Amino acid sequence: MSIERERAERRFLRPVGVGDAEANAYEKFVADVDARLDKGDRDDEVAAILRGLYGLKPGDERDPLRAIVWHSCDPRHATLEPEYYRDVDKVRYGPLKPLHWLWIMFDRSPIGRNLHLGVLFRRMLAQRLFKRCGKNIKIFHDVEFTYGYNLEVGDNVVIHRGTLLDDRGGLVIGNNVSISDYANVYTHDHHVLDIGNIAMRPVKIGDGARITYHATVLCVDVGEDAIVASHGLLRKPIGPHQIAGGVPAKVIGEKPKPGKSV
Repeated sequence: MSIERERAERRFLRPVGVGDAEANAYEKFVADVDARLDKGDRDDEVAAILRGLYGLKPGDERDPLRAIVWHSCDPRHATLEPEYYRDVDKVRYGPLKPLHWLWIMFDRSPIGRNLHLGVLFRRMLAQRLFKRCGKNIKIFHDVEFTYGYNLEVGDNVVIHRGTLLDDRGGLVIGNNVSISDYANVYTHDHHVLDIGNIAMRPVKIGDGARITYHATVLCVDVGEDAIVASHGLLRKPIGPHQIAGGVPAKVIGEKPKPGKSV
């Protein structure tokens, strides 16, 4: 086997399937939730969905302990961090808040670590929450974003667990991008002398780019097919095919052309 073929085969995940009955049940559940979000009051629907996920039943609101969970399932009784920001567009974020709360609370529910179901569920919500959502995206658990309405995601994007996507200033993620575990992408910055002086800077992650483990991108663009290396702190933009690493991150190489060894 050639080195190139061996490397290509290693990139594929081992296929893991679920039974047909389970797969059908998951798809039916996601479709049912999707339909319910267009019926009646969205806050009421989200509250009912979450109470079902958490195994609550009528009467639990009278129990001193379970009442906390009961009331918190209702988005109207929860406060989210974006609501405190001065730059939030209340008109745009208002209808999204129940969906944002559903995203967060699903991840923390007893079934929130079911990868197969979770990918389907977040994909459905992303189509409603994000400014643009491409095809075949895969989002793992505990991914956080700020508003959603300033976030654009292309096709075949993979966003791994624990990632933070700050879209306050506008964030565009291209096609075939991979953002690894616990990476951070920021689109706003604070003045060194005045923490209340906040600058918004739109950020674009180019097609095929990779933001690897624990890396942080601070208000700069990442070029097409570029890589930000693990734990890198990127404060200057990098161009297509470049590899940046370190704290602060600097260009340390360039990806080889297809057919050449690394």
